[in-house]
Amino acid sequence: MKRYAALARVSSREQEREGFSLEVQEDGLKRFATQAGGEIVKFFKIAETASKGEERKTFRELIAYAKKNAPGLDGILFYKVDRAARNLFDYVELERLESEYGVPFISVSQPTDNNPAGRMMRRTLANMASFYTEQQSVDVREGLARRVQEGWFVGKAPYGYRNVRKNGRGIIEIDPAAGPHVRRIFELFAYHNLTLDSLAVKLADEGRRFRESFPKFPRSSLHAVLRDRAYIGELEFRGQWYLGKHEPLVDRATWDRVQALLGGHVYQSHEMTYAGEAIVCGHCGHPITGEKKTKRLKSGDRYYVYYRCTYYNVPGHPRTRVTEADLDRQVLAVFDKMRIENEEVREWVRAVLRSQTKDAQADVVAQRAELQRQISLATNQQHRLVDMRINREIDADIFAEKQTEVRDRIAGLKLQLDVVDRSNDEMCDLAVKVFELSQALRQKWLTADYATKRRILEIVFLNCRLDDVTLVPQIRKPFDVLAEGLLVQSSRGDRI
Repeated sequence: MKRYAALARVSSREQEREGFSLEVQEDGLKRFATQAGGEIVKFFKIAETASKGEERKTFRELIAYAKKNAPGLDGILFYKVDRAARNLFDYVELERLESEYGVPFISVSQPTDNNPAGRMMRRTLANMASFYTEQQSVDVREGLARRVQEGWFVGKAPYGYRNVRKNGRGIIEIDPAAGPHVRRIFELFAYHNLTLDSLAVKLADEGRRFRESFPKFPRSSLHAVLRDRAYIGELEFRGQWYLGKHEPLVDRATWDRVQALLGGHVYQSHEMTYAGEAIVCGHCGHPITGEKKTKRLKSGDRYYVYYRCTYYNVPGHPRTRVTEADLDRQVLAVFDKMRIENEEVREWVRAVLRSQTKDAQADVVAQRAELQRQISLATNQQHRLVDMRINREIDADIFAEKQTEVRDRIAGLKLQLDVVDRSNDEMCDLAVKVFELSQALRQKWLTADYATKRRILEIVFLNCRLDDVTLVPQIRKPFDVLAEGLLVQSSRGDRI
């Protein structure tokens, strides 16, 4: 009885187009072996779900088996030539097997004689199969590129979105379950002074689940989400970003703030008001860190928070620690210096602010005109890039890279324009609100939680250093003027 090895291969596209499956091929191969008075002793299969790596592995296993068992094999069976070899390299391996090991190559549905004419016919069929595979690869790449240029995703939707089909086209839409999680991730990291680790804890406390199989948000996944431009309406293809048609989950201002925080490595390792690089050591310039001490008493445990330099234990460094309560007193003393007790004077300040904001209107108009000019130039540059791409003066990768740069520049300019495009009343309102905040800082501080206190420190102080046990802040404008004391011309230099 003759002995054969056999290979059946199919892809989902070919199965749909040509109407044959692995079962059809298997039946045909077994029928041929039986009619030839033999049997298939080893069957290899490559299903439509197999990756390219799995296909190559199965083909190499077939060749290795045939070489090892060549004396006992009467041939290798394939349904068609293109089922055996998808490229010329594979076909050469089969011809070498036939010529060097004496194992014939047999195509059951495309029989050819084992002579020069028959081998020429097989090689022609193998060339056609190789051409089809290569052309299909080109078509797929071009199809993906066109889809990306139209603004559609070509793969699995990022977290927060889901893949759907509408009108026969695969698109992505916001996932009603995960989409709100993404918005909350950006909001917390941008405006609540959280680290990636404390962000994961905060999300868990709010009852938000990453996935059903993995409820807690991994640190690496949070970082990937915060870096993914898909959430501002773009899509990635071959290392470049293109403008997408899907709905953004995050506004550009929040996105830019998050990137600035990530780029600046703004992390706080503990929920301690003055830790996490909020203060630097006046002796060596290194960050001040916090430590929590527990004192066990009969009436119950008492907790104390101390702050010290991270180089506290280095030989020669001052062994100075300061309590959180002491730092609070010093911060409140700064806030008290800003407060004006006399209500008539406070009303006078409000009037002055309203008057000065009117004088600034001309500057706002000039800034607006300049920003609009820069936006117009950037838009023209976008149009030139498109023309250069149409004329094939630049390749797709350079085009995508430059398009991303121009889009980012236009987005930044529009953000600046939004800032200066406020009306005079809005600017006046803002100035008055800043003043009102300065007058209520003590009250807000005494009732604030950790996150709010950190936010107040960011708003009022540009930076802080700790000289021994004394807090030395550099105060932002206009709070610095209030802390130093206002001067009135009619007061002959007296401070009020």
